[in-house]
Amino acid sequence: MKGIIAILITLLVLLQYKLWLGDGGIPDVLQMQKEVALKQQQRHKLQERNKGLDAEVSDLKKGLDAIEERARSELGMIGKNEKFYQIIPPTEK
Repeated sequence: MKGIIAILITLLVLLQYKLWLGDGGIPDVLQMQKEVALKQQQRHKLQERNKGLDAEVSDLKKGLDAIEERARSELGMIGKNEKFYQIIPPTEK
């Protein structure tokens, strides 16, 4: 009877060791939960960015106003019958 109890206690200790300190134990699970939360935050940020990009693509496909705005701001283009004035600030001597 004492041998069976000793074996059961040994098994209990080994199982507890594996639970607390072994691979896949509680510390590993807690670390994985932190990583999952971080990845979910990153995914949410990327989804928001994608929504903005989708809206921009939709604007560019549908309207000429968005294309004209982009041409003006990024390429410095001007429309027909418009005049371009460049104002150069005076330099101090």
